Amino acid sequence: MKQIVIFSENDGWHEQRLANAFRRYGAHAQVVSLKECRIGFEHSQTGLCIPGFTDTLPDAVFVRAVAAGSFEEVTFRLDILHALKLSGVVVYNDAVSIERTVDKGMTSFLLMQNRIPAPPVWVCEHAEAAHNVIHEQLEKGRSVVQKPLFGNCGRGLQLIDSGEYQLDAEMINGVYYLQQFIDQDDHNGRDWRVFVINHQAVAAMERISEHWVTNRARGGKCLPAVLTPALRRLAEAASKATGILYGGVDIIRDTQGEYLVLEVNSVPAWRGLQTVCPTDISDLLARDLLERPPVIPAQAPFTDQRTETRKFAVPE
Repeated sequence: MKQIVIFSENDGWHEQRLANAFRRYGAHAQVVSLKECRIGFEHSQTGLCIPGFTDTLPDAVFVRAVAAGSFEEVTFRLDILHALKLSGVVVYNDAVSIERTVDKGMTSFLLMQNRIPAPPVWVCEHAEAAHNVIHEQLEKGRSVVQKPLFGNCGRGLQLIDSGEYQLDAEMINGVYYLQQFIDQDDHNGRDWRVFVINHQAVAAMERISEHWVTNRARGGKCLPAVLTPALRRLAEAASKATGILYGGVDIIRDTQGEYLVLEVNSVPAWRGLQTVCPTDISDLLARDLLERPPVIPAQAPFTDQRTETRKFAVPE
């Protein structure tokens, strides 16, 4: 029986749905917090101490959540994911794809580099440069959205649509991520969340809000949506550009009818999507993870050639 670890900070709806799905496919899953994992060969031959495993490692891990924390704490939690993959464990999503998508600046760069339609963005550390961008956009009749570089669920967003604004460097930890606000004419609180598994769009929902922020966590309503060729093509391209094996791609449509990628989420929730989608998302995720081929460890253990030579030397 395959042993699966679900990395999360609680055992809620998502975790239980995943565990049940894994069970249906003959695998056992348990929820573990990344905060409880350790690195060190003193207590484990694998060099990794994962709760529930002694001198062994799980067959695969599903990353449902990486807890927020200090720069050092988050770095260490990602170190655990890196180490697991280097040890031959399937990591879903792996640390590299999480690093690429949790950082909105890198996500935007990858989208632009791969010529995927997305709103223009500007990322900098100096307030003067940020002000210059904002003033230039306002003079052109455009609004700007300031977002935390690391953020989710619509938290910390600020719409700048007039000269009367203030930038809070402390709130955004000194990095200014500015994204052009996309005017939609008919409804400025509307976008789509497309769920992608193995670079294939499998479900979509429309999000509507009376406010310009559409996240379900901020009061947005989830509605059924047709997975059109345009939504499918854009979401799949974004997943390939960022390297995520599963994720949520947020897409908006401008007044010209063009679809643009707003964000890519590598640890998305899907409870809202499941309420308007007949497909069992958890089942698709569990099956895709279990069908993944084994990961080849990064390299063979180091051998002290001097010791080996002495051991097998022919006596004189």
